[in-house]
Amino acid sequence: RFYFERVEASRNFANKLWNASRFIFMNIDDEIMNGVTRESVEANFTLADKWIISRANRVAKEVTENMDKFDLGIAATKVEDFAWSEFCDWYIEIVKPRLYGDDVEAKKAALYVLTYVLEKILKLLHPYMPFITEEIYSCLPTVEGSIMVSEWPHYKEEDNMAQDEAMMELAMDGIRNIRNARAEMDVPPSRKAKIFIVSDDAKIRDTFESNKEVYVNLAGASEIAVQADKTGIEEDAVSVVIPGATLYLPLEDL
Repeated sequence: RFYFERVEASRNFANKLWNASRFIFMNIDDEIMNGVTRESVEANFTLADKWIISRANRVAKEVTENMDKFDLGIAATKVEDFAWSEFCDWYIEIVKPRLYGDDVEAKKAALYVLTYVLEKILKLLHPYMPFITEEIYSCLPTVEGSIMVSEWPHYKEEDNMAQDEAMMELAMDGIRNIRNARAEMDVPPSRKAKIFIVSDDAKIRDTFESNKEVYVNLAGASEIAVQADKTGIEEDAVSVVIPGATLYLPLEDL
């Protein structure tokens, strides 16, 4: 049952976890983080913040249930997928502009969420990766003592934000489809394009309106226009359809 590809994949995951943790620690400002609590930053949570907290909460619940049933392989896969894909590849990329920006309150909220979710990930991974998780955990400014005697992550009802999860998944779906469309047309990542987001659902329009910066950073957008109809969109624009909305990219921009 032993094969080298599995060892290499595990090494790559350990590197990913280590580098993500290093990135977080490099951006932690002790002065900014001093006295930060959930209550002090909750008002500044973005949709992405609520999504990653809610997802971490759900993963903790599912992993605990799997471990109680001795489905250890399934539990490990769930934590790894969440840590690699959703936390590292999506959330950390989304949060970077806030970490580098001048808005102190936005940075506080981002750092709180980063450390809060990383702490959960380390605890869930600890039975499988005891040494690296202990080492990273010991550097977290929000905890004391050893990870071995810390409390196991429990499901919290206040962290259950299913509606925000659904809205964020919709935004991510749009980004994935735009990336695919650009890749199929061999558009270089450096080439920015205007994106029109058309939806007759006011709630969906509000979601995209409040998350424009995500598209600018992750979908190669030069500008975002959220509207209820196709006004001002050329007939030859490339279209991407997602549930409840259609995204258009002007052909001349590509």
